[in-house]
Amino acid sequence: MDKENIGQKIKITKDGPYIVSGKVPIHEKIIVQKGREYELNEGRELPQSESYALCRCGKSKTAPFCDGTHLKAGFCGKETASKSEYHKRAELTEGSGIDLLDDGRCAFARFCHRKNGNAWDLAENSDTEDNRAEAIQAACDCPAGRLTAVDKDGTEHEPVSEPSIDIVQDPGRGVSAGIFVKGSIPIESADGTMYETRNRVALCRCGKSENKPFCDASHVVQRYLDK
Repeated sequence: MDKENIGQKIKITKDGPYIVSGKVPIHEKIIVQKGREYELNEGRELPQSESYALCRCGKSKTAPFCDGTHLKAGFCGKETASKSEYHKRAELTEGSGIDLLDDGRCAFARFCHRKNGNAWDLAENSDTEDNRAEAIQAACDCPAGRLTAVDKDGTEHEPVSEPSIDIVQDPGRGVSAGIFVKGSIPIESADGTMYETRNRVALCRCGKSENKPFCDASHVVQRYLDK
Protein backbone atom coordinates (compact mmCIF):
# COMPACT_ATOMS: atom_id res chain seq x y z
CA MET A 1 0.00 0.00 0.00
CA ASP A 2 1.28 3.48 -0.87
CA LYS A 3 2.16 5.72 2.06
CA GLU A 4 -0.56 8.17 1.01
CA ASN A 5 -3.16 5.39 1.32
CA ILE A 6 -2.22 4.42 4.88
CA GLY A 7 -5.06 5.18 7.27
CA GLN A 8 -7.80 5.00 4.68
CA LYS A 9 -10.88 3.34 6.12
CA ILE A 10 -14.66 3.30 6.07
CA LYS A 11 -16.19 3.01 9.54
CA ILE A 12 -19.86 2.05 9.79
CA THR A 13 -21.50 3.76 12.74
CA LYS A 14 -24.44 2.23 14.63
CA ASP A 15 -27.64 3.41 12.93
CA GLY A 16 -25.63 6.28 11.47
CA PRO A 17 -23.39 7.26 8.57
CA TYR A 18 -20.27 5.83 7.02
CA ILE A 19 -17.25 7.70 8.36
CA VAL A 20 -14.58 7.82 5.65
CA SER A 21 -11.05 8.70 6.73
CA GLY A 22 -7.66 8.93 5.09
CA LYS A 23 -8.40 11.50 2.39
CA VAL A 24 -10.20 9.06 0.08
CA PRO A 25 -11.10 10.76 -3.23
CA ILE A 26 -14.86 11.00 -3.79
CA HIS A 27 -16.62 11.60 -7.09
CA GLU A 28 -20.11 11.56 -8.51
CA LYS A 29 -20.53 9.20 -11.44
CA ILE A 30 -23.44 8.69 -13.83
CA ILE A 31 -24.41 5.35 -15.39
CA VAL A 32 -24.86 5.90 -19.12
CA GLN A 33 -26.00 3.33 -21.66
CA LYS A 34 -23.98 3.05 -24.86
CA GLY A 35 -25.71 0.62 -27.19
CA ARG A 36 -25.94 -2.66 -25.28
CA GLU A 37 -23.22 -1.65 -22.84
CA TYR A 38 -22.96 0.72 -19.89
CA GLU A 39 -20.27 3.08 -18.70
CA LEU A 40 -19.64 5.52 -15.87
CA ASN A 41 -19.41 9.18 -16.83
CA GLU A 42 -18.26 12.03 -14.64
CA GLY A 43 -20.93 13.86 -12.67
CA ARG A 44 -20.79 17.01 -10.56
CA GLU A 45 -17.73 17.83 -8.51
CA LEU A 46 -17.90 16.88 -4.83
CA PRO A 47 -15.87 18.52 -2.05
CA GLN A 48 -12.74 16.63 -1.04
CA SER A 49 -11.71 16.25 2.59
CA GLU A 50 -9.40 14.35 4.93
CA SER A 51 -12.52 12.72 6.41
CA TYR A 52 -16.23 12.91 5.76
CA ALA A 53 -19.53 11.25 6.73
CA LEU A 54 -21.68 9.64 4.03
CA CYS A 55 -25.42 9.23 4.48
CA ARG A 56 -26.71 5.66 4.63
CA CYS A 57 -30.28 6.30 5.83
CA GLY A 58 -31.35 7.78 2.50
CA LYS A 59 -32.92 10.86 4.09
CA SER A 60 -30.14 13.46 4.13
CA LYS A 61 -30.85 16.78 2.44
CA THR A 62 -27.12 17.23 1.84
CA ALA A 63 -26.57 13.86 0.10
CA PRO A 64 -24.26 12.17 -0.36
CA PHE A 65 -23.11 13.58 2.97
CA CYS A 66 -24.80 13.01 6.32
CA ASP A 67 -26.79 15.88 7.85
CA GLY A 68 -27.92 14.05 10.99
CA THR A 69 -31.39 13.17 9.68
CA HIS A 70 -30.89 9.52 10.68
CA LEU A 71 -31.42 10.58 14.30
CA LYS A 72 -34.83 12.17 13.61
CA ALA A 73 -35.86 9.39 11.24
CA GLY A 74 -35.07 6.61 13.71
CA PHE A 75 -32.97 4.85 11.10
CA CYS A 76 -32.16 1.21 11.82
CA GLY A 77 -28.89 0.43 10.10
CA LYS A 78 -28.41 -3.06 11.49
CA GLU A 79 -25.83 -4.93 9.44
CA THR A 80 -27.13 -8.23 8.10
CA ALA A 81 -24.52 -9.20 5.49
CA SER A 82 -22.28 -12.20 5.97
CA LYS A 83 -18.69 -11.48 6.95
CA SER A 84 -17.46 -14.74 5.47
CA GLU A 85 -14.86 -14.47 2.71
CA TYR A 86 -15.82 -14.07 -0.92
CA HIS A 87 -14.33 -17.41 -1.96
CA LYS A 88 -16.41 -19.21 0.67
CA ARG A 89 -19.63 -17.54 -0.50
CA ALA A 90 -19.15 -17.47 -4.26
CA GLU A 91 -20.28 -20.25 -6.55
CA LEU A 92 -18.23 -21.28 -9.57
CA THR A 93 -19.96 -21.32 -12.96
CA GLU A 94 -17.92 -23.20 -15.52
CA GLY A 95 -17.64 -21.87 -19.05
CA SER A 96 -16.14 -23.31 -22.18
CA GLY A 97 -13.04 -21.10 -22.04
CA ILE A 98 -13.26 -19.22 -18.77
CA ASP A 99 -15.16 -19.64 -15.50
CA LEU A 100 -17.02 -17.17 -13.29
CA LEU A 101 -17.14 -16.80 -9.53
CA ASP A 102 -20.45 -15.28 -8.42
CA ASP A 103 -21.41 -14.37 -4.85
CA GLY A 104 -24.82 -12.97 -5.81
CA ARG A 105 -24.30 -9.47 -4.39
CA CYS A 106 -25.90 -7.44 -7.17
CA ALA A 107 -26.10 -3.64 -7.17
CA PHE A 108 -27.94 -3.57 -10.54
CA ALA A 109 -25.25 -1.49 -12.21
CA ARG A 110 -25.61 -3.63 -15.36
CA PHE A 111 -21.94 -3.51 -16.39
CA CYS A 112 -22.14 -7.29 -16.71
CA HIS A 113 -24.00 -6.63 -19.99
CA ARG A 114 -21.79 -6.39 -23.07
CA LYS A 115 -22.49 -6.04 -26.77
CA ASN A 116 -22.47 -9.83 -27.31
CA GLY A 117 -24.43 -10.81 -24.20
CA ASN A 118 -24.16 -10.88 -20.43
CA ALA A 119 -21.22 -12.20 -18.41
CA TRP A 120 -22.74 -15.64 -17.88
CA ASP A 121 -23.65 -16.22 -21.53
CA LEU A 122 -20.25 -14.95 -22.61
CA ALA A 123 -18.47 -17.31 -20.20
CA GLU A 124 -20.57 -20.23 -21.35
CA ASN A 125 -19.50 -19.52 -24.92
CA SER A 126 -15.97 -18.38 -24.14
CA ASP A 127 -14.27 -20.81 -26.51
CA THR A 128 -13.81 -17.81 -28.84
CA GLU A 129 -11.23 -15.17 -27.95
CA ASP A 130 -13.71 -12.33 -28.38
CA ASN A 131 -16.27 -13.83 -26.02
CA ARG A 132 -13.56 -14.73 -23.51
CA ALA A 133 -12.26 -11.16 -23.49
CA GLU A 134 -15.80 -9.80 -23.17
CA ALA A 135 -16.58 -12.16 -20.27
CA ILE A 136 -13.45 -10.99 -18.44
CA GLN A 137 -14.34 -7.34 -19.03
CA ALA A 138 -17.92 -7.86 -17.89
CA ALA A 139 -16.74 -9.48 -14.65
CA CYS A 140 -14.06 -6.85 -13.99
CA ASP A 141 -16.51 -4.00 -14.56
CA CYS A 142 -18.91 -5.28 -11.87
CA PRO A 143 -18.62 -2.54 -9.20
CA ALA A 144 -20.11 -4.72 -6.48
CA GLY A 145 -17.37 -7.30 -6.91
CA ARG A 146 -20.02 -9.96 -7.44
CA LEU A 147 -18.25 -11.49 -10.44
CA THR A 148 -14.68 -12.67 -10.92
CA ALA A 149 -13.43 -14.22 -14.15
CA VAL A 150 -11.19 -17.25 -13.56
CA ASP A 151 -8.91 -18.94 -16.09
CA LYS A 152 -8.93 -22.72 -16.29
CA ASP A 153 -5.57 -22.75 -14.48
CA GLY A 154 -7.12 -20.87 -11.55
CA THR A 155 -5.77 -17.41 -12.41
CA GLU A 156 -8.25 -14.75 -11.38
CA HIS A 157 -8.74 -11.51 -13.31
CA GLU A 158 -9.05 -8.36 -11.19
CA PRO A 159 -8.77 -4.74 -12.36
CA VAL A 160 -6.14 -2.46 -10.87
CA SER A 161 -7.98 0.25 -8.94
CA GLU A 162 -6.78 3.19 -6.88
CA PRO A 163 -8.69 3.79 -3.63
CA SER A 164 -11.70 5.99 -4.35
CA ILE A 165 -15.44 6.31 -3.76
CA ASP A 166 -18.03 6.87 -6.46
CA ILE A 167 -21.46 8.28 -5.60
CA VAL A 168 -23.59 6.95 -8.42
CA GLN A 169 -26.61 8.29 -10.27
CA ASP A 170 -28.66 6.05 -12.56
CA PRO A 171 -30.86 8.30 -14.73
CA GLY A 172 -31.72 5.38 -17.00
CA ARG A 173 -33.74 3.95 -14.11
CA GLY A 174 -34.65 7.34 -12.69
CA VAL A 175 -32.90 6.63 -9.39
CA SER A 176 -29.78 7.32 -7.38
CA ALA A 177 -27.66 4.18 -7.05
CA GLY A 178 -25.24 2.96 -4.40
CA ILE A 179 -21.76 3.88 -3.24
CA PHE A 180 -19.11 2.16 -5.34
CA VAL A 181 -15.95 1.61 -3.30
CA LYS A 182 -12.76 0.77 -5.19
CA GLY A 183 -9.15 0.02 -4.37
CA SER A 184 -9.34 -2.27 -1.32
CA ILE A 185 -10.42 0.29 1.28
CA PRO A 186 -10.92 -1.48 4.66
CA ILE A 187 -14.50 -1.45 5.97
CA GLU A 188 -15.09 -1.67 9.72
CA SER A 189 -18.41 -2.81 11.11
CA ALA A 190 -20.27 -0.90 13.81
CA ASP A 191 -19.27 -3.68 16.22
CA GLY A 192 -15.58 -3.14 15.51
CA THR A 193 -14.99 -6.23 13.39
CA MET A 194 -13.71 -5.98 9.84
CA TYR A 195 -15.28 -7.07 6.59
CA GLU A 196 -13.03 -8.83 4.11
CA THR A 197 -11.04 -6.16 2.28
CA ARG A 198 -11.93 -6.30 -1.39
CA ASN A 199 -11.00 -4.30 -4.47
CA ARG A 200 -14.64 -3.69 -5.43
CA VAL A 201 -17.76 -3.40 -3.26
CA ALA A 202 -21.03 -1.46 -3.45
CA LEU A 203 -22.50 0.00 -0.27
CA CYS A 204 -26.15 0.89 0.34
CA ARG A 205 -27.13 4.54 0.71
CA CYS A 206 -30.90 4.35 0.26
CA GLY A 207 -31.28 2.77 3.71
CA LYS A 208 -33.46 -0.08 2.45
CA SER A 209 -31.01 -2.87 1.60
CA GLU A 210 -31.74 -6.21 3.24
CA ASN A 211 -28.04 -7.03 3.04
CA LYS A 212 -26.59 -4.02 4.87
CA PRO A 213 -24.06 -2.51 4.56
CA PHE A 214 -23.97 -3.71 0.96
CA CYS A 215 -26.23 -2.56 -1.85
CA ASP A 216 -28.84 -5.09 -2.96
CA ALA A 217 -30.46 -2.83 -5.60
CA SER A 218 -33.31 -1.80 -3.26
CA HIS A 219 -32.80 1.77 -4.50
CA VAL A 220 -34.48 0.72 -7.75
CA VAL A 221 -37.60 -0.70 -6.07
CA GLN A 222 -37.77 2.18 -3.60
CA ARG A 223 -37.29 4.78 -6.36
CA TYR A 224 -34.61 6.40 -4.26
CA LEU A 225 -33.44 9.86 -5.34
CA ASP A 226 -30.89 11.86 -3.38
CA LYS A 227 -31.94 15.21 -4.83
